Amino acid sequence: MTNLSRRGFIGSSGLVLAGAAAVSGRSAFAAVPEAPTMTEATTQAPLMPTTGPDYQPVATLNGWSLPWRMNGDWKEFHLVAEPVVREMAPGMKANLWGYNGQSPGPTIEAVEGDKVRIYVTNKLPENTAVHWHGQRLPNGMDGVGGLTQPHIPPGKTFVYEFQLRRSGTYMYHPHSDEMVQMAMGMMGFFVVHPKDPAFRRVDRDFVFLLNAFDIEAGSYVPKVNTMTDFNLWCWNSRVFPGIDPFVVGKNDKVRIRFGNLTMTNHPIHMHGYEFKVSCTDGGWVDPAAAWDEVSIDVAVGQMRAFDFVADELGDWAIHCHKSHHTMNAMGHSVKTYIGVNKKDLAKRIAKIAPGYMPMGSNGMGEMGGMEMPLPDNTLPMMTGFAQFGPVEMGGMFSVVKVREGLAKNDYKDPGWFKHPEGTVAYELKGQKLGEAPRATSPDSGVKSAEWRAKDPRKPSLGPDGKPRPAVKNAHSDH
Repeated sequence: MTNLSRRGFIGSSGLVLAGAAAVSGRSAFAAVPEAPTMTEATTQAPLMPTTGPDYQPVATLNGWSLPWRMNGDWKEFHLVAEPVVREMAPGMKANLWGYNGQSPGPTIEAVEGDKVRIYVTNKLPENTAVHWHGQRLPNGMDGVGGLTQPHIPPGKTFVYEFQLRRSGTYMYHPHSDEMVQMAMGMMGFFVVHPKDPAFRRVDRDFVFLLNAFDIEAGSYVPKVNTMTDFNLWCWNSRVFPGIDPFVVGKNDKVRIRFGNLTMTNHPIHMHGYEFKVSCTDGGWVDPAAAWDEVSIDVAVGQMRAFDFVADELGDWAIHCHKSHHTMNAMGHSVKTYIGVNKKDLAKRIAKIAPGYMPMGSNGMGEMGGMEMPLPDNTLPMMTGFAQFGPVEMGGMFSVVKVREGLAKNDYKDPGWFKHPEGTVAYELKGQKLGEAPRATSPDSGVKSAEWRAKDPRKPSLGPDGKPRPAVKNAHSDH
């Protein structure tokens, strides 16, 4: 696995604890597996199983899977909760909290029936705990600080032990100062593969978590008290164009799994295909009950998975269908100027701010092709270029790249799709065309009138041409 610091797994352990208990002291730590870390923000190759039942490992979008060691009949993992620096896209980094060097943390993969022992070391400045979302396990292993276990203090290591009782799609996240810690990026995927290697098997299996941040332009730390006005909508703490593509071979059976830890729902839409909803965090959907969709909504705290056969070549968009969620670093106080003639205003502003560019009169698409100066450590609202020009997207957006001839474990970006001749939308050219006949209506629009911005320095005039009396603001006393 590229850029993975394994640093060896140390010693062996016969440690068996009755609950999520603390590990302390030199002799105990001699038995703890060292925690791998990851420095890259790109999608790493799936971690192939070397022991136990066979399964198709997952590819974590812009992430990786956590290695383990076998200790008797226990599969042992080690998570470290710690501050991390995450590149959200080229040109912007954020100071977050996560696990093992990244936000989100590494994906945990195991098999139905496995006995797992997960060491959690706290390197945060405050207490933490880990909840294993969707798993059936002993109550004392559920990870709710104060309720089912003591909080994990800074500098301490706790151990969670449980047997995986059902296969499916799950996640992990804190249940200690949850609002702050999840707003800072603490979360990770947890996949339990079926004991039967043939059960619902696919050729490529992708996972990612939906999360969101409010990070002001030029700053590095999220505003953890934000409830709704987020400006960076992410998949695995990345935004387009920093989100890797889903690379699949033609006719591959493909599964895409995702979970939502934002503050709102997300309708995930994939172009070019219909797919079948195959799994939730509640379990597998019976094939006879599976339904076809092209978009599937995922509510807060839910997991969803869908399957399709990649039989249509091309570069197919996949994104959240809430239009503001495919934007970066949005300014929620920006005024709407569509239809407003700002020529005179722009001349006056340019006298005191040379280089000022009036924008927004014809929509915001022009921003997609501009490379305007930005504050340090921020991103354009819409960006990304492909073979035909600016994509004019950001946030929760990526591409499913379906290609012929890919090797089984080839996940490298194949570049842009080479369209067969005659299969790309084209401009109509030739003799000058007459205007198409249009139906008319009593009021079909603004005709030739311009929309004008109201100058707040000039009083509003009444029907008699005299200034209207000032109206007291009903909220002026607030």
